[in-house]
Amino acid sequence: MAKGFDVKALSDADLEGELLKLKREQLNLRFQAATQQLEKPSRVREVRRTIARIKTEQAARARRAAARN
Repeated sequence: MAKGFDVKALSDADLEGELLKLKREQLNLRFQAATQQLEKPSRVREVRRTIARIKTEQAARARRAAARN
């Protein structure tokens, strides 16, 4: 996922897929950090923040959908 990508442009299914992919990457980064094999420590922060952006967008979409009903 490139820096500055637009979460709002993704579909619900794409968001879910991207979230799953990032959570797997986060797990791998955690293992690398624990074994002192982490090449880019800044990637941990980047992945964490991207996960937060996706979850925030999912919550906003859920609120908008609930408000319509």
